[in-house]
Amino acid sequence: MSGFIDVGGNKVKLGLKYAETHEWIDLSSSPATVGISDFAQRSLREVVYVDLPKVGQSVKKGTPLCTLESIKAVAEVYSPVDGVVASVNTELEASPELVNNEPYGRGWLVKLYVKGGTEGLLAAEGYAEALKKQT
Repeated sequence: MSGFIDVGGNKVKLGLKYAETHEWIDLSSSPATVGISDFAQRSLREVVYVDLPKVGQSVKKGTPLCTLESIKAVAEVYSPVDGVVASVNTELEASPELVNNEPYGRGWLVKLYVKGGTEGLLAAEGYAEALKKQT
């Protein structure tokens, strides 16, 4: 599949930046879009509920951004950058399974106005290398 790196069946989308905690951010436009990686959604299995932040909420890099509840566990999603929540994916309220079905598409979580830098984030290739050590 073009535009992706395959790591043991997990897809890593090119052109995004990744946190080591398995969140991705698309910095190609403002506000930036944030979601979880294919590896993260596979680890959670079936997402049944998404608790999204409030629009206008300030977030700090590495702190909880939202919560995903699956049949397996409840997991916190961490903000990959400092920023302010510009919008949330309200489609997930009725269809939380989009996080599993389209983690890099319609399953996005929030859009953030990025405040500050993006140091510490990995390019797709670097994230793929880190994943190889975990799988």
